[in-house]
Amino acid sequence: MSTTYIGRFAPSPTGPLHAGSLVAAVASYLDARAHHGEWLIRIEDIDEGRSVPGADQAILALLDSLGMQSDREVVWQSRRKDLYAAAAERLGAHAYPCGCNRREILDSRLGVAPDGAAIYPGTCRHGLAPGRSMRSLRLRVPEPGADTISFVDRFAGLTTQHLASESGDFVLLRGDGYWAYQLAVVVDDAEQGVTDIVRGFDLIDSTARQIYLQRLLKVPTPRYLHVPVVRNANGEKLSKQTEARAVLPGDEAAGIDALVEAAHFLGLAFERPATLARFWERAIPAWAAMLEARQAAG
Repeated sequence: MSTTYIGRFAPSPTGPLHAGSLVAAVASYLDARAHHGEWLIRIEDIDEGRSVPGADQAILALLDSLGMQSDREVVWQSRRKDLYAAAAERLGAHAYPCGCNRREILDSRLGVAPDGAAIYPGTCRHGLAPGRSMRSLRLRVPEPGADTISFVDRFAGLTTQHLASESGDFVLLRGDGYWAYQLAVVVDDAEQGVTDIVRGFDLIDSTARQIYLQRLLKVPTPRYLHVPVVRNANGEKLSKQTEARAVLPGDEAAGIDALVEAAHFLGLAFERPATLARFWERAIPAWAAMLEARQAAG
């Protein structure tokens, strides 16, 4: 496997790590180690209004107790706002001010994007209406026919999205003054040299927008691998909103149990080891073997 590999795990500190987030962490860590690469941790707290005080340190402490340490210094998005502002400036005429409020967008939306966001109709594309001031900054997507973004996901295979009809002009700077996730994640991945992104399947619909931004900013496009998401008994993705149970730091035995559960969810089959070290000794080659089997199966 390639030795040129930089992966990352980027949790949002909106609460303690739950089982679904742990699956994403384990998958990204296993993929980095199976490729003999680096694994980084980035705290995605750009939406400071949703961040819970102390949650970032609790997440880092839990990961450390499970044997997952960042190979570089941990970074926080809230401390990198100058990078996002500079990137938005580089986008030039591709970005434009939008004066629409949430109700106006909902009333005039062209539809709903796969991730649940309203598809913006382009009301302010050609300038703000008289008397209107900027509420947000949006990115102008290509016209239909020139807007197809395709990529090969290492699990899901070929994935195609039409930005104009499935996303619309999307937000770079929100009305509350926070930089949007789509811009921040692209800037961070490029600045950190990330080559491979392993994350939950719920984020696959963001990928086309991020690839478009990467092209406009002239930065490399990483390889992507989106793993299945953990769901509760009602079929809902585990999250703070669905009252997902936290993975709490405890003794080594509890940590091993949590890791084995995550590994089994990812399709890795092996018996519960007696130590954390032994878990990783088994899990890393099991992940590599699974990747090879999937590749061989086409």
